[in-house]
Amino acid sequence: MNTPLLSINNALLKLGNAPVFTGLNFQISEGENWALVGESGSGKSALLNTIAGKFHLSGGSIRYYFHEEFLEKHQTNDAHLTFHRLIAMVESKHHFRNLSNTSDFYYQQRYNSSDSEDALTVEEYLLGIKPYFDTPAYWNFDNTLQRMHLEALRSKQLIKLSNGETKRLMIAAALLKNPVLLLLDSPLAGLDVQTRAEFSSIIADIIASGITVIMATSPFEIPEAITHVAVLKNGTIAQQSPVGDFDPSLFSQTAKEKLDITELTSLLNTGNDPTYDWIVKMDKVNIKYGDKEILKNVDWRIKQGERWALLGPNGAGKSTLLSLVNGDNPQAYANDIMLFDRKRGTGESIWDIKSKTGFVSPELYQYFPTDNSCLQVIESGFYDTMGLFHPSDPKKAVIALRWMKALEIDKYARVLLKNIPASSQRLCLLARALIKNPTLIILDEPCQGMDTHQQLHFKMLIDTICKLSNVTLIYVTHYQKEIPDSVDKVLRLDKGQVIN
Repeated sequence: MNTPLLSINNALLKLGNAPVFTGLNFQISEGENWALVGESGSGKSALLNTIAGKFHLSGGSIRYYFHEEFLEKHQTNDAHLTFHRLIAMVESKHHFRNLSNTSDFYYQQRYNSSDSEDALTVEEYLLGIKPYFDTPAYWNFDNTLQRMHLEALRSKQLIKLSNGETKRLMIAAALLKNPVLLLLDSPLAGLDVQTRAEFSSIIADIIASGITVIMATSPFEIPEAITHVAVLKNGTIAQQSPVGDFDPSLFSQTAKEKLDITELTSLLNTGNDPTYDWIVKMDKVNIKYGDKEILKNVDWRIKQGERWALLGPNGAGKSTLLSLVNGDNPQAYANDIMLFDRKRGTGESIWDIKSKTGFVSPELYQYFPTDNSCLQVIESGFYDTMGLFHPSDPKKAVIALRWMKALEIDKYARVLLKNIPASSQRLCLLARALIKNPTLIILDEPCQGMDTHQQLHFKMLIDTICKLSNVTLIYVTHYQKEIPDSVDKVLRLDKGQVIN
């Protein structure tokens, strides 16, 4: 029998007084590397956070054999060398701080030049990360930078990174710690096609360097170097086996259920459907930060009722382009941009634009406050605020609950946003974007972290909304299969330029 590295025995975990898992048992031995798979809310992220010591058990125990072995081998009396120091975790959200270390970043900071300067560069951030011992290590600065394709981003400030670039940086930061155990929570979310294709070899390199990997991932995206799979269901490990015995097709689904068309029609029938010649009209748009060109001579014209996919690799300029459409980027005033038939800079406010737009993005998910209930979060979409800052309107709350039911998340109505699974948090923000029946819906990687059923249900919902209304849609994804069937136009970006 292989030497155990970690053992979880009869574990009980509660979050917000609700049990997440009960009586859970899990053991990892030397030479094993695990994928955790399962439906949304099954406990994958909670298990990773428990192993990392971020969540504390209400019952049962965890034994870190690798920590005991490390202490014996190095004969150290350092009381600070707890098991936490030998574990690195890449979560779904980053925890970057500004240069003055006084606060976290905020949502629109990257587009405001004075505030965006209050951020470390990629190089400064990574140089500040040290392993516990200063012995030469495989994952040194140069090797890690090269392997995670970050060389070209050395001087880029953290706040200006794309979602995918941020994910690569988070993995690099974890590797620089040269941990014994590396925990990855949905590491492929936000990565473009090329980086995802390379990810399996990156995981193989990590494992070959002596690091044990446990990752929560899709059953269809398990790297070749992973040796074992644990299937979580309702807070228990329903199945565990060598990866060769695991059949991912068991997780395949087809959209069988039917949506409540009558209810959707009622929700969409507000009697207030303004018409426009142009939703978006951009001519020769250029965006620069210092000497760095982000967008170069971009032309884009969107008529009302059109459905577009915006595609391109990480760092192509998609988020910056969307920030111009959504009214978040002040450089819009220096460009020839018309939104909803009105040229930017002719007296309209950012709130005029947002009142006509429903928007979801990984950045909004990153920075959205989580101390409101889910129902309050969704109701805040009526006011375009990051949370509800005044008493709830009973009529609007009823509409919010109806949208929650349409997205199959109504059971979380009275639960704080921070206490529900990440995929359900994203669905709450999607409901928030839809609640006011906007003229334009912008969905930037909306299906990150969703399980197969949630993705299919959401895709069906968007296609149905497009059939029942004249809504205009911009959809961003790195997965071709996620694109709604109603999308029939494509804009491709690469290195800030439109490509054919």
